[in-house]
Amino acid sequence: MDKLKLIIKREFLAKVKNKSFIVMTILSPLLMVGLVMLIIFLNDKNSSDIKTIAYVDESGQLATVFENSKSIHYVDLTALGLEEAKKKTETTYFGLIYIPKNDSIKYLSEGIEFFSADSPSITLLNSIESKLENKIRNLKIAQLQIDVEKIKATETNVDIVTENFSGEKSSKIGSLLRMAAGGGFGYLIFMFIIIYGTSVMRSVIEEKTSRIIEVIISSVKPFQLMLGKILGNALAGILQFVIWMISAGFLMFIITSIFGVEATSSSTAMGQMNPEMVQQMQQASTSDLQIALQEIKNMPILTMFFSFIIYFLGGYLIYSSIYAAIGAAVDSETDTQQFMMPVMLPLIIAIYVGFSIIENPHGPIAVGFSIFPLTSPIVMLMRIPFGVPWWQIAISMALLLVTFLGIVWFAAKIYRVGILMYGKKPSYKELYKWLKY
Repeated sequence: MDKLKLIIKREFLAKVKNKSFIVMTILSPLLMVGLVMLIIFLNDKNSSDIKTIAYVDESGQLATVFENSKSIHYVDLTALGLEEAKKKTETTYFGLIYIPKNDSIKYLSEGIEFFSADSPSITLLNSIESKLENKIRNLKIAQLQIDVEKIKATETNVDIVTENFSGEKSSKIGSLLRMAAGGGFGYLIFMFIIIYGTSVMRSVIEEKTSRIIEVIISSVKPFQLMLGKILGNALAGILQFVIWMISAGFLMFIITSIFGVEATSSSTAMGQMNPEMVQQMQQASTSDLQIALQEIKNMPILTMFFSFIIYFLGGYLIYSSIYAAIGAAVDSETDTQQFMMPVMLPLIIAIYVGFSIIENPHGPIAVGFSIFPLTSPIVMLMRIPFGVPWWQIAISMALLLVTFLGIVWFAAKIYRVGILMYGKKPSYKELYKWLKY
């Protein structure tokens, strides 16, 4: 145990004192926060871009739908005619909507065209089409001498309230929160395994190619060296993630406090509304907040927390053991490519399955992949926020533990042979022979 502690300490300090580790630990939160702020800034600039669209309505019945909005201004060029309007629009406006003359309302929707130098966005076209469809629909209803207002009065919104048999209510907000929590935990484990599993592999390759490994294993067993590398890198990675979370949260708090992003946008929006609308929005937001807090309270927080720790450690130890064995088997990083796909495949499948089971978190596919040890660290964490029976979690964790012990044992056998092998590109057949030594 003393030797294992020394190896863990050595790996941890070597990782933490590395210049790239220090630089990325400092820069990553700045880059993440900067990226978020850049996206907000670009979205704001993009939405503030006002497009001016001209229209020629020869039918004389659809011009009323072209009302100015925050991002679109309409100009009536009907008096100029189509050809003159096209010439004027080409040099002045973003686009031109042409509505041909039709004596029958039945054919009013046919022949409508949009002229522009640049291709209009799908959102813009859908918005214009929706306005025209509603107007033509109302004209057809009026032609049939049916009161449009009475038809509008029959339109009803249904908001189904879900509740379990014990009386606890849930909502769509709760589903979104569960999806975000499960997806966040699963993706965090995925990224940690990829980043720090690869770091373990590179560390093994570096020591093997520099022949330092020959000196080290004269004092410690290969298994102790492999386990020490895995745990040392894990501790360094956990430290880096904690620093990232704290610093990123602190920076976001400072930036939003200084620039007042939320306050400015909300006050600007509310300033454009009448008092009744503002009061309704405040009541709705308060109600949504209460529902969200209640949904968070109903989540299995303790189960999620402890499960995250176990699956986090179990998943990392399994895959980092495999990465260490691969590093010991090869002489350079380019030789690892033939072994990487089988290792990456379960992780990629777990991510895709994890995000696809949100619609049915208790289906057979979801249950199967959340119990299978190579995918359970990601898929089970995505299922737990939706509520998982304790016996499924127990079986999944037990299989994860057994698989970890088995993979570490196999990885150690490959590691102890491969760590002193030089000048030979191993194949799967060769690795099988090493397991039998």
